[in-house]
Amino acid sequence: MKALRLHEVSAGYGGKPVVHNVSTTVDEGGWFAIVGPNGAGKSTLLKAIAGLVPHAGTIEVHGRAARSLSRRERAREVGYAPQKPALPEGLTVTDYTLLGRTPHLGPLARESAADLSTVDDSLARLDLAALSGRRLGTLSGGEAQRAVLARVLAQQTRLLLLDEPTTGLDVGHAQTLLERLDRLRREDGTTVVSTLHDLTFAAQYADTLLLLDNGEVAAEGRPEDVLTSERLRRHYAAETEVLLTSGGHPVVVPLRAAPEA
Repeated sequence: MKALRLHEVSAGYGGKPVVHNVSTTVDEGGWFAIVGPNGAGKSTLLKAIAGLVPHAGTIEVHGRAARSLSRRERAREVGYAPQKPALPEGLTVTDYTLLGRTPHLGPLARESAADLSTVDDSLARLDLAALSGRRLGTLSGGEAQRAVLARVLAQQTRLLLLDEPTTGLDVGHAQTLLERLDRLRREDGTTVVSTLHDLTFAAQYADTLLLLDNGEVAAEGRPEDVLTSERLRRHYAAETEVLLTSGGHPVVVPLRAAPEA
């Protein structure tokens, strides 16, 4: 069974499609990265999968039509972390992470010991236990990103949708976050679908890349097949050289224009 199946999906705002006729499938336990230039429709496609914007076409989550899922059922199947999440500054890290348990609670139910244990486990796995009592407003950018991921992990879904999870992080903190996410994915068998601005990071962590441009699929496949200098020139208007690491992963290097004589 595929974790996610899209068939001719179009989505947008106010009746105006931003994404057009996207069809693809995502294997269970894989990492699928959506890349593309600014305004390509990456976040819109992710929001359509999360049920946050209307769409045409078919979206299936673990073999079930997304439209047939109630809001609570979808929240038990799909965890979503937006690019710019609302972080109430007065909430502690623990209280914020507890929000991830909401889909599993009854209308008037309080968190159980099992819910609190799940939260503690999520914090521990992201090295946040020591910050559990800290208020969100006091966290650094990297700590706040980990708190967002802890909330999504506490939701205990089989599919994670992450919109630019490394936004605002320097290369070290971004790498650390992606390494933690990859380790958790492998341990839990969770499927990750993310948008990533950094093409080199996308190539190193994702199994499959989907390149969007002007809301349409420009290419899809293994990172080494999708990321070519010619394709980046065409869709990013960028002059680049694509190198390979010792591990065989593509690295996208911008090329400076030759200085005028």
